[in-house]
Amino acid sequence: QVQLVESGGGLVQAGGSLRLSCAASGRTVSMYVMGWFRQAPGKERELVASIKWRRDTTYYADSVKGRFTISRDNAENTMCLQMNSLKPEDTALYYCAAAPNWNTDPRNYEYWGQGTQVTVSS
Repeated sequence: QVQLVESGGGLVQAGGSLRLSCAASGRTVSMYVMGWFRQAPGKERELVASIKWRRDTTYYADSVKGRFTISRDNAENTMCLQMNSLKPEDTALYYCAAAPNWNTDPRNYEYWGQGTQVTVSS
């Protein structure tokens, strides 16, 4: 079993930055695909960014390309999402998740954190 805990959310003005962190415990997730999802009120959960265990392959949603950067430290069982040039439309609950293989479908992800709120004011 894997437990995922997110941190780093908060309130920021448009154009600002936040860094989200995800800490895994219970068992190693070093072989898993790790991803960040977000869900805004009334909208479906969407994959924002993901990274393979070797860190040689990443995925970014078009809406965040060039602004967000995903990274992971397999030795520490952690993952981060650096978010720059934040926009009001980035406001959402952000979730850390782990999947056994590469897929953008949230149903593929086995383990989920509780989420951390990101609010971007205009």
